[in-house]
Amino acid sequence: MSAMSEVPVVPHWIDGAEHAGVSGRTSPVFDPALGTITKDVPLADAGEIEAAVASAKAAFPAWRDLSIAKRQSIIFTFRELLNARKGELAEILTSEHGKVLSDALGEITRGLEVVEFACGIPHLLKGEYSENVATGVDVYSTRQALGVVGIISPFNFPAMVPMWFFPIAIAAGNTVILKPSEKDPSAAIWLARLLKESGLPDGVFTVLHGDKVAVDGLLTHPDVKAISFVGSTPIARYVYETGTRHGKRVQALGGAKNHMLVLPDADLDLVADSAVNAGFGSAGERCMAISVVVAVEPVADELVGKIVSRMTALTVGDGRRSCDMGPLITEVHRDKVASYIEIAADDGATIVVDGRGIEVDGDKNGFWLGPTLIDHLPVTSKAYTEEIFGPVLGIVRVDTYEEGVALINAGAFGNGTAIFTNDGGAARRFQNEIEVGMIGINVPIPVPVAYFSFGGWKNSLFGDTKAHGAEGVHFFTRGKAITSRWLDPSHGGINLGFPQNR
Repeated sequence: MSAMSEVPVVPHWIDGAEHAGVSGRTSPVFDPALGTITKDVPLADAGEIEAAVASAKAAFPAWRDLSIAKRQSIIFTFRELLNARKGELAEILTSEHGKVLSDALGEITRGLEVVEFACGIPHLLKGEYSENVATGVDVYSTRQALGVVGIISPFNFPAMVPMWFFPIAIAAGNTVILKPSEKDPSAAIWLARLLKESGLPDGVFTVLHGDKVAVDGLLTHPDVKAISFVGSTPIARYVYETGTRHGKRVQALGGAKNHMLVLPDADLDLVADSAVNAGFGSAGERCMAISVVVAVEPVADELVGKIVSRMTALTVGDGRRSCDMGPLITEVHRDKVASYIEIAADDGATIVVDGRGIEVDGDKNGFWLGPTLIDHLPVTSKAYTEEIFGPVLGIVRVDTYEEGVALINAGAFGNGTAIFTNDGGAARRFQNEIEVGMIGINVPIPVPVAYFSFGGWKNSLFGDTKAHGAEGVHFFTRGKAITSRWLDPSHGGINLGFPQNR
């Protein structure tokens, strides 16, 4: 799409002000419920990347040295403004992502939890102090900011995922460059304006739009000290390997294939409600979506019937019309997700509910795919092994609890999983044996609250530090130990021997 097009252009945000792109390269932004281009977003070139990093680097010393109390006050003001105006941001999310307004508000609320957590940063930045570890010697520790940090966020949570990172990074004294998804970039600019209104100094928060050029620019720039990433597993691996090779601290959260293990004693009405909510909310475009129900027989037939009855009551359409589920983000992604339905059918699965070609409450040109249910899904099918990232729910039938656990643990991903049962012993055994980072017990989407940390195992997380919580604070700070001796005026003399702690 040419920069000369008639649609508005989403600006960069550099040094506290909007900046139009100068690279000449742009990417279209769609309203997925209408199937029309509503904006263009510029794609940064090397000069714009350099300007963004230089601005953030220049702002760092003063921001780092600002008192913790003043930084905390700005974050608290941001929290108040965001809470008051979250309806504006929700409308932006729906217009560019497609998720229904209630889901968009839920996303913002979960992001607000991390903002509130960051308001308590003084307690989390405290060091330790040991007096007189040797004669007249004290040792104490501090946690200090890193410098310029980069955030590369995905299209599915344009507000929440950046808020997993930047409130903590900023409160700890870092300066931040956010590279949002080019598919729905406007939320990032809205947040930047609100941060400035909250009193954040220019250069502390930057928004740099772009594609692989911008990503690689941040990954390789010597002045960028850390990278936080959320996206697909292949890109997460690339970000981790490239960033660490260039000396950066990296947390890269990848894809998922989340299972729900259903034991025969489970409340099947609760299970059916949870499977529909977790499988089709946000059109399945969630890394914590349930995409496979592992049913321990003999409950599968009854469970499938209950899920189908709930699916048929769902309304798919424009997220601004009080529908249950909106469109997918782009036509290309919609078609890719739909292709897995055909793959499953070719592999011998039963398509119980087919979401292709459904009637919707919205424009016929939107990127629609209705909720889809696939039974008897072979575990060798790509529809089982690959992350679909859409409203496609698979049913796999097993004979025992042990078979279900072995199936889940054999998967390449390890983000989230859930067990539904009324047997406390089985649940306790499950949480111990399952090789996944986030566990739900009768909870389908076990995203932890902000003061715990978010992240998976295996191919769902690269790096050893998760998002937000104590691990997030540690990621955006580094420890320093100071050994101190203040000599008594009467003391003197030279001793070239190795220091001894006595």
